[in-house]
Amino acid sequence: MTVGAQPARPAPWPGIPPDVTGVTWRGTLDDDEAVWRLDEAVAAVDAPDVVFALSRYGRRTVRTGGTAPPPPVPRDQLRYEMGSASKTFTGLLLAHLTQTGLLSAGEPAAALLDPARRPGEDPVTLAHLITHTSGLPALPADFFVRALPAWHTNPYARYPAERVVDAFLRHRQRHRPGTRWHYSNFAVAVLGHALTAATATPWDELLTGQVLDPLRLSGATLAPGGPDTDATGHRRNGSTPVPPLTVGGFQAAGAVRATPHDLLTFLEAHLDPSGSPLTAALRAVRSPVLRRGLGHRHVHTVAWFQHPTQSGPMYFHGGATLGQQAFLGFRPDIGTALAAVCTRRFRAGDAFVPTAYTLLAEM
Repeated sequence: MTVGAQPARPAPWPGIPPDVTGVTWRGTLDDDEAVWRLDEAVAAVDAPDVVFALSRYGRRTVRTGGTAPPPPVPRDQLRYEMGSASKTFTGLLLAHLTQTGLLSAGEPAAALLDPARRPGEDPVTLAHLITHTSGLPALPADFFVRALPAWHTNPYARYPAERVVDAFLRHRQRHRPGTRWHYSNFAVAVLGHALTAATATPWDELLTGQVLDPLRLSGATLAPGGPDTDATGHRRNGSTPVPPLTVGGFQAAGAVRATPHDLLTFLEAHLDPSGSPLTAALRAVRSPVLRRGLGHRHVHTVAWFQHPTQSGPMYFHGGATLGQQAFLGFRPDIGTALAAVCTRRFRAGDAFVPTAYTLLAEM
């Protein structure tokens, strides 16, 4: 699971003519230009399946393509693995639970997971976990040993929920929470279990009931489906398929899979929170809460990375699994959102994230 990259120009198409198909709404000149830009982006990504989905003030343009023959189910109707982009859903859930007064972001996570435990002098709070300032490593210390036998298939599946919680409760802090930023799948996974404990609700029911259903994301789910519903991921070579992702105890950090249309619905709710059942939370996750320090453009909200553009802030988050990649981003200043997905594991020099980032930044 990964995060976004610094902006760069899209890499040139590597020589294989893309299969570019899609559907657009409203044939205005502006929309024609959007089709051209999206087709160019699709062609820049060397992957079996590619989808770039754009929303501008509610008008959607979706373009699809790839190096593989078109699947039986149209590419834009399949679900794609979000990887770390799932954290934007988890951040919104935390914001919603705090905005409604069900809990406080300042609550110590250990006290929720083990009520008998006495909080230390500097406890790790829910806010620390979602902002990657908890002091936890990227993954638990024993994760690699347990995951190694399934490293090329499903490493996270070998690390269940109880081990995530136990590893957190046994972890000895090397740095005081809130003093350093370090991206951590471990931390967000712990957050999910803390929210589950605080609400006495299983994670899938909690996220579905509090976020997915209220936002009417009918095509989003937390579990693999089948070839008629889910896209098939591939290794770096772009030809070897990999099994669907199962995340073990890391659901909050990377379990969401969704169609491009549902992803646009999710992003459009962030562009215009008014009238949504999650209005307060959607507004809250756009507020900066920390900056990584001198020399970094990254400003963090509860759920997103934020970068400046010439006309206003851009919010974004990326994600990758063993065989797929995702990019989500939106710009309130121009009413624009972009959801991009592809079915190939990232590699050095990969064009996917730079292409998606640049497209949204230069709209």
